[in-house]
Formats: sequence, C-alpha cells, structure tokens
Amino acid sequence: MKILLVRPPRIKQAITLSDFMFSEPLGLEMIYGALKEEHEVEIFDMMIEKESLTVKINEFKPELVGITSLCIDVIKVLELCKETKMVDSSIITAVGGTQAYFNLEGFYNDNVDYIFEYATKDNIKEFFASLNNGVTTLIDGIRSRVSAYSSTGKKGKNEYMLPYRSSTAKYRHEYSYFGYRPAAIMEFGTGCEKVCDFCIRWRIEGAKEKLIDLELTKKDLADIKEPAIMFIDNDFLCNEEKLTAFINMVKELNLKKNYIMYGSTKGVILYEKYLKILSDIGLKALLVGYETFSDEEMTNYHKKSSTKDNLKVSEILRKYKIDVWASFMAHPDWDKNDFKLLRKYIKKLKPQITTISPLTPFPSLPLYKKYEDRLLYGKEDYEKWSFGQVMIKPSKISLKNYYFELLKTNLYVNILVNKNTEMIRKYGIKNILRITIGSLKAVKKYMVLMNEAKNY
Repeated sequence: MKILLVRPPRIKQAITLSDFMFSEPLGLEMIYGALKEEHEVEIFDMMIEKESLTVKINEFKPELVGITSLCIDVIKVLELCKETKMVDSSIITAVGGTQAYFNLEGFYNDNVDYIFEYATKDNIKEFFASLNNGVTTLIDGIRSRVSAYSSTGKKGKNEYMLPYRSSTAKYRHEYSYFGYRPAAIMEFGTGCEKVCDFCIRWRIEGAKEKLIDLELTKKDLADIKEPAIMFIDNDFLCNEEKLTAFINMVKELNLKKNYIMYGSTKGVILYEKYLKILSDIGLKALLVGYETFSDEEMTNYHKKSSTKDNLKVSEILRKYKIDVWASFMAHPDWDKNDFKLLRKYIKKLKPQITTISPLTPFPSLPLYKKYEDRLLYGKEDYEKWSFGQVMIKPSKISLKNYYFELLKTNLYVNILVNKNTEMIRKYGIKNILRITIGSLKAVKKYMVLMNEAKNY
C-alpha cells in the first residue's frame, strides 16, 4: 500500500515554541519505521513544504493519508482530511497524535475514516491486515467511522518504536532546538513520577518512569547524524539507573555530541554527582521548570521543590557550566506587583534562556474544571490552546494589562537578563538571529492579543 504521512503546517496566529525551536516529527518517523518493510511510505512535512497537500497527493497517489496532530491542530487536520477526500474520495484517512489521545471526539467527522488513540506495533499490524482482508473489526486503540468510532474499551499508550530518521532526510537540516541546528530529538525513558498538576505529558506516558529498551535506544543513538540531540524525557534526572545507563552508552559508543535535556530541580540536587560527568560527555543545557517565584503556587502545582531549591539549582548548574533554559508559568491571579516579583526572581536565577507562558488548564486536566467558569475560550477553540495565549480571565488586572505585563516581562528577560553575548559566542550569530526573529514574532502576536483584549 502507498501511504503518505503528514505533519500539518504551523498555525500562524498561535504563540508556540515553534517560533524558537523546530523539532522533527518523531512520531511519524516511528510509524514509517513500522511500515517501511511492507509498504511504500513517504513523510510530507507541511511545516517546511511549500506545495499543497493536493499537489502532493496527485504526485504520490497514496491509498492512505495519515495525519498527526498537536493540541491546536484539529481544525487544520480536518481541513486536510477534507482536501484529501476532494482529490480522491477512495483515499483512506487516518489521524493520530496528542489531540487524538486526549479529545478524539474533535475528529468525529465524515472525512476521517480512522482515529488512532495510540499506536503500537501490534495494532498497526492488525489495522493493515484488516484493510487487506476488507473486514472491519474493532481494534484496540483505533476507532473507525464505519463503526461509529466505537472502542474495544482497552486503554493503552503510544509504543516507543525505533524511528526511521532517513525518512525525513530532505528536511533534517531545518530541524533545530533553540541555538542548536541541525538537531535531532529522541527519548531515553518514558513516564514521570513528578505528576505536576499542569502537565499533560505524564498523563500520556504514565506516572511511572521506565527506561526504553536499551538495545533500541543504543541503535537509535548510534545512527543519529546530527551534532546535537534533544532528549524529550519529562525528567532525565529521575534516577541513577537511567543516568548510569546513558553515561555508559555514550562512552561505549564514543559519541562526541551536544546534548540538551529536561531536568527537574529535585533531580539536579539529588544527582549532582553525575552533572560533571554529563557535562564532560556533552550535556550543554537543561530545560528546568522553575515555574514561579511563589512557594504557595509551587505547592498548588504539586511541584516537589521550592523557590529556594530553584536558586540552589541555578548555582549548581553554573558550577558545572551547564546552561539553564528556564520556564515559568504566569498565574491568572497575578497583579502588576507579582510580575515585578517574577522579574526580580528571574534576575536572581540568571538563566541563559527564559520562556514565560500563561497557566493553561488543558481540557481533560483537573485544572480545567477548577477554572472552567473563568475560561476565555471553549475547548473547541482548538487553535487557542497553544500554551502561549491567555486562556483564564485574570482576576486582579484587566486582560489587556495582563498581556502588557507578559510582554514587558518577556522583553525584560530577553534583553536584560538572558546572556545574549554569551549565546552569540556559543551558538553563532545566525542561530541567535533565528531565535531573535522567533522572539519578535511572539512579541508581535502578544501586541495583537493585547489590542484585542481591550474588549474584556
């Protein structure tokens, strides 16, 4: 069977991290790897491609088009399914990704033939066997339109399969992570026991941390050509077993690469003894969720650390020359003084890169119920749920002033706190210009939103 796997284009009006980083479609590369032996498969990355899906379909003539989705992509995915059917109504359409896992009802549509809640080698194999036999049966993790999107009732999670990275060879020079370009992404372990109240990742992967099969990981790590790798594990510093397995693998393979990881403040403190080794073998930066200047908010978020821990972590990472890419969440109950306190706190922490996002109570999370009566948009306003737009009506200042404080704080940290000269030296002027352009795009979007907010 000829199969076209599609990543939708960027949602232009959304404020997302894609303005600063642009990762490969890892999930599609895994699906490609699972299908390539028995099918003719191609990946069509519409975040890069200039031509339309119609042109690509007419050129490739697929029998099935599979489209991945993030939280904000529902409308665009439905448009792409409709476009596919308009070209040739006999083409099978299948959708999957984050949104299909959390809110698959958004894809109940006449142009969507199948919805993958999750994908594993087993249900993919069973799915294509049923297509070949022409028999429609209920399959774990897969809903079909002809069966009124019924389910077997069996819950599951996406299986981490070996990605076939050559499938995106023509795009790989574009993939980046902040100052690193080109950069690959991969996962070393799944799950997260931190279970922070605002996080959707552990709800997708589970609350128990597990290593991915080490032979699979070793093969993937050895095959990556890019000089930089971003590990997308929720917390790479979760236990000694994981850290020692990674360190030993890098040494065994004699890899000379730059690594970026997510790391918890708790992990930095508990496993400080491994940080020098990690730095020596290539760890350049940790993405750390400092979240807030308020210990009360840290407790409410179910964070297992304090604001004092954050300050300690900043000192530890400076000692081992590991950059900090810090993230914070702006609470909807902040006033102007709270934003001022945040700016002072960030100045104390001195991170190399800082991102500040409004607290987003994603549909299906407990936070959604908590703030439901203050939501500015409904859960069907998919393109708003980008984790960059204000979704909860501020309680102490107007929405316009809230956006102004967000904008002012972002400009403050990017111009006066972040180590711009140091970043230029490390990453080169071209990469810093790319990040700066992304920042300017975000500023422009915030200014538009601030102007629109005058009606609230």
